[in-house]
Amino acid sequence: MSLTTGRPEDLPDFRKPPLAETVLSLQFEPVAGLTTAHVGLLWERLRKQLPVIEEHPPLPAIFEKFEPPSPAQVEVTFEEKPPMPRVWFLNQAGSELIQVQADRFIHNWRKMEGLDPYPRYEPIRDKFRDEVAALEEFLRDEKLGALAVNQCEVTYVNHIEPYSVWERHGEVEKALVMCSRLGSTSFLPEPEDVALRMRFVIPGQNGNPIGRLHAVVQPAWKKSDNSPILILTLTARGAPIGEGIEGAFSFFNLGRSWIVKGFADLTTPEMQRMWERTDG
Repeated sequence: MSLTTGRPEDLPDFRKPPLAETVLSLQFEPVAGLTTAHVGLLWERLRKQLPVIEEHPPLPAIFEKFEPPSPAQVEVTFEEKPPMPRVWFLNQAGSELIQVQADRFIHNWRKMEGLDPYPRYEPIRDKFRDEVAALEEFLRDEKLGALAVNQCEVTYVNHIEPYSVWERHGEVEKALVMCSRLGSTSFLPEPEDVALRMRFVIPGQNGNPIGRLHAVVQPAWKKSDNSPILILTLTARGAPIGEGIEGAFSFFNLGRSWIVKGFADLTTPEMQRMWERTDG
């Protein structure tokens, strides 16, 4: 199954975006009866495209909540059996993978040196839709029930290199507009580095919140030459917009729009010229 929705005309566009990874994630009610043996059977259906397999600890469930926080409570649970691991199915290059656990199904695209550039969101989304259809068919065949999606997540991980715009992690204001520089007359010097975390509410058509855009900035060093980079991670997370899997993909499209427009708002014109922004 393929979606026909193309790239919206109102989105900012860059010829050389600093994108290092794109993630689409479905979170759903745990599939009762799903075991690692079932995951192995699912892998057999996808093995031709994704021949490499790895095991990792499962991710915790996460929800965007909008009511006032309640007092923290300590809960004690007893597991009758160890939790099912999160299993990765990877292509030979490691540039694309699927992650499977009892309540998650995730598709990752990762930038790899020497491989094709970012294929754009629409082909990644359409490929994931086909993979979700394969998962749904598998669950029907194994009589494990249907997916009950409760949260959807889109993540873009950007590696912002200095180019000729900035040199040190403390010059973050030259890359990101939400950072103001300490004046030359201030007591504090330029910071050694800066880490930031922000949240923005995503409203639905009726004005009520349906999700959030999370923006996280971390200083890092490029592995190839130890040069400084800034990692800007943008995650849109929320409930499906409508029923079923199509409602989930409607949120993916909205979340992607918030990420791209948010990225344009949060980065400086100087950096955008380095990435060759083509619109406006």
